[in-house]
Amino acid sequence: MFERGSTEKWIEEAITTKRCKLSSTGALVAYSGDKTGRSPKDKRIVMNKASKDIWWSDVNMPIDKELYRHYVNYARSYMFYHLEDVHIVDAYAGWDHKHRVGVRIYCYNPYHALFMENMLIPVNKYEHKDFEPELVIYNAGHLALDEVTLTCNKDSSLNKTLIALKLSKGLSSMVIYGTEYAGEMKKGVLTYMMWRMPLYDHLTLHSSANISKTKRGYVTFFFGLSGTGKTSLSADSNSCLIGDDEHVWTNEGIFNIEGGCYAKCIGLKEDKEPEIFHAIKYGAVLENVVMDEETRVVDYDDVSITPNTRASYPLYFVKDSIIPAIAPHPRNIIFLTCDASGLLPPISKLTPEQAVFFFISGYTSKIPGTEVGVTKPTPTFSACFGEPFLVWSPLRYGELLRQKIEKHGTPVYLLNTGWIEGEYGVGRRIPIKYSRSMVDAIIEDKFTNFETFPVFDLEIPTACPNVPSDILNPVNNHPNPTQYLEDLQDLYNKFQENYKRYDT
Repeated sequence: MFERGSTEKWIEEAITTKRCKLSSTGALVAYSGDKTGRSPKDKRIVMNKASKDIWWSDVNMPIDKELYRHYVNYARSYMFYHLEDVHIVDAYAGWDHKHRVGVRIYCYNPYHALFMENMLIPVNKYEHKDFEPELVIYNAGHLALDEVTLTCNKDSSLNKTLIALKLSKGLSSMVIYGTEYAGEMKKGVLTYMMWRMPLYDHLTLHSSANISKTKRGYVTFFFGLSGTGKTSLSADSNSCLIGDDEHVWTNEGIFNIEGGCYAKCIGLKEDKEPEIFHAIKYGAVLENVVMDEETRVVDYDDVSITPNTRASYPLYFVKDSIIPAIAPHPRNIIFLTCDASGLLPPISKLTPEQAVFFFISGYTSKIPGTEVGVTKPTPTFSACFGEPFLVWSPLRYGELLRQKIEKHGTPVYLLNTGWIEGEYGVGRRIPIKYSRSMVDAIIEDKFTNFETFPVFDLEIPTACPNVPSDILNPVNNHPNPTQYLEDLQDLYNKFQENYKRYDT
């Protein structure tokens, strides 16, 4: 039976069927099975009229439209004829009514329904009658792809898992097989918005955003991959949260794509991240955490299931959040990189040309658990700080960014939230309190004196309130400056080599 539900109904069913349990805070504890992170190698896009000019690459691999149609039809018939309950979630992607997109999700697992109700903007009682989806998601993730009966030739590069999109200026769709990791649905919506918004010269960004309490109207964008600190740094007591992961920059300002947050929980502590800690309550979903069966207390330090433990909760669960999540043009942009090499400085100011270069490069280190098979920090280049979700060429997004920062005179900073005083395993990860102090200094315009950082030719501040000055320039306190500069030059060469992929 296909049915629309509610938070209470989905939680009740999840517990009744013994798929999930409630934690001591009232949050629903759910498990995604074997897949505890995204499966980017199993992503496919239908090649058709709407997608023929996209960025075909290892990120966007094609699937035959007839094969895709077969998989969608199979998922629909399987849900209708073989399952007793299939949940429907109707919601919007985007808080701006002029640009929002209707999304309909069909799913079997009740925790998936609650997750997507949290992550998108629910349709209110007055909108249900006229709601028309522009993107439909069929989540058959509990069904392995190799179980599907085929009447046509299959894709030999696929095995059990498939995350596929059909893009269309009419009704687009998405189908999921072989993974119950909830993040696939969320990132599928982002991928769709990455395709759609640039058609109207709007810039879709893998970013968080907040607005300062002390500097009224000062919006800050934080760009970065999962694990670089987008959620932690944007959910701060000195600011009001606009959103923690996905935004669109239009000619009028910015808006959050999502209606909720999907925060990493590893090592979560009340004193370090109180906004996230207190948002985990009844209605929230805790994914793949370890909980004591008797006390129902969650151990956020236990990563025996996966380091990629997550919490999904509505935006309004955050005490100081902006509802509706719409704001003026950003006054500052901060690129976040988790540099596992320990070579880049904690903070540097970029010229517009450097901003586009670093944006398109998207240098960081993947954090364990975010993707299947990543067990330690792995240096990588992810274009636009979100390469797995790009649809058009990175140069198209880079050009849109250049136009907007030049038009609005927006300063851009590079913030390293990774390792200092040595590489991973030798040095230490920069304390979040230092990163927050540097963000505060950016917003309050506290940086006055700069010096030039070698090789990359970056401008770095000589002092920052509440941050030890000796860590601001890694050259000054390295035991072997000559070796450091050689390693830095090697890193710069990797940047240049990587950029050649796009600069053609």
